[in-house]
Amino acid sequence: MRSGRRLPEQSTMQDQLYSQTGINRGELVAKAKLTPKVLALVAERFKMLSEPARLQILSCLRGGEMTVGDLVDKTSLGQANLSKHLQQLHSAGFVARHKDGLYVRYRLADDRVFELCDIMCGRLEAEVETRRRVLLRSASQ
Repeated sequence: MRSGRRLPEQSTMQDQLYSQTGINRGELVAKAKLTPKVLALVAERFKMLSEPARLQILSCLRGGEMTVGDLVDKTSLGQANLSKHLQQLHSAGFVARHKDGLYVRYRLADDRVFELCDIMCGRLEAEVETRRRVLLRSASQ
């Protein structure tokens, strides 16, 4: 898998937000500096992940590079809808793309996005387990 580095000419939503908000990349690393500008940037990233279709696309790309046609077959999303979501994911820096003859191939720009998914899945599992215990207790009373 290729590195998550982008070419200098590629402009993403993330780069645009850096320039619009006036924050620098170092501010994001410092957890103690959750300024309103940084929080706005984080919220934009989470907003991008709030659409189930985009999460499905990212999940498919976890297996490696794919074309739009491959993704249409795998996700059952319409081509126009899929292309729109791919453009948004690319602009946000979640996916990278490159031309391969007549096709454009998409891949994850950074698979650390799945760390967030793992955290959320772990949280959901804990909630389900808590609810299961409550139901079992109430059923035995």
